[in-house]
Amino acid sequence: MYSSLAARFKIVLLILASGFVVGMLIYSQRLTNQLLAHERKIVDLYSKSYEYLASEGSSTGDLTFLFDEVLRTVDFPVVLSDRDNNPIYAKNLPDSLLSPKDRIVFLRKKIAEMDHANKPIAMAYHDTVVINWIHYGESELVTELRWLPYLEMALGAVFILVAYTGFSYIKRSEQSNIWVGMSKETAHQLGTPLSSLMGWMEWLKEHAADDPKLSETTAEMQQDVERLNKVAARFSKIGSTPKLKEENLNEVIQGVIQYIAKRISKSRSIDLVIETQEVFFAEINRELFEWVIENLMKNALDALEGPTGRISVRMERHGRWLMIDVTDTGKGIDPKLHKEVFRPGFSTKKRGWGLGLSLSKRIIENYHQGKLFVKQSSPGTGTTFRIRLKKS
Repeated sequence: MYSSLAARFKIVLLILASGFVVGMLIYSQRLTNQLLAHERKIVDLYSKSYEYLASEGSSTGDLTFLFDEVLRTVDFPVVLSDRDNNPIYAKNLPDSLLSPKDRIVFLRKKIAEMDHANKPIAMAYHDTVVINWIHYGESELVTELRWLPYLEMALGAVFILVAYTGFSYIKRSEQSNIWVGMSKETAHQLGTPLSSLMGWMEWLKEHAADDPKLSETTAEMQQDVERLNKVAARFSKIGSTPKLKEENLNEVIQGVIQYIAKRISKSRSIDLVIETQEVFFAEINRELFEWVIENLMKNALDALEGPTGRISVRMERHGRWLMIDVTDTGKGIDPKLHKEVFRPGFSTKKRGWGLGLSLSKRIIENYHQGKLFVKQSSPGTGTTFRIRLKKS
């Protein structure tokens, strides 16, 4: 439900952003076309004036005066040429310092560029014989206006990116604070009854020395109290920087396997094995890493629907990385949910809070600078979770 709403919200935002961009482009293009039409009117007015003076037999000086004075306020490039496109006069072009030969070459090149952008205006004698052409380009204002929407889009994209990054960071920080707060509070709440239980355990040990049955029961209770104490210690480490130490991974994982094996129902036949014979070492926080392996194996047990199944752990080196694969023969996970399974609150089980995998991913990636992901899984083919750690 949450994922669907988030996806719809993103689509709505994308549609609104696209509409804004399209509207901005249309409005900018409209302004540009209006400016171009205004510039063409100015050039056309000059053309009509030129035609009038030519029809009245005015001198070349009068025509030069018209070109220099009438177009004095124009800020876009203009070139007057004869009927064969040989340049006669030019305005708003950097041609004054060129030699006569280079100037002709330069202006002809500019004429070709301007004609490609804007259709030249013909100046005809008595509206029949073309005597000159007037070529014009775009003003700096029009050029800047053409680039304006792209500049605005770039700035908008940067703003959206910064805003998205900021909001994502705030969201992650809030989630992190929630994790840390819940963990610290859990450890605190467990601490008081555990201290009391440990005191009572000592009392029971003293009074159970002469009763073998009570002594055996007390030993089992002691193990459970120690287990609770370890859980409290794990929660207390969330939010603080854990101390990493080089550990024998085979030994650590074998310890988790032994703990899980004792808690599997006698009616089930589940194989828990380490397939790798070679011994691997890595810098880890033992208590937190055990928690991750324990969560992965518990999920694997839940995925084994029948009375039989297999959960295996394989380790191998890939360059400077150490890969740890936890594989089960369970019901598998739909490929569309491979990333969703790590989201807090997501669960395919009827019971549970959906926090185990999310917490495991946080422990591996935030505290061990590694990676936890679904390597392979699909319905009916089992699942392989991969942990990637740096080698010692």
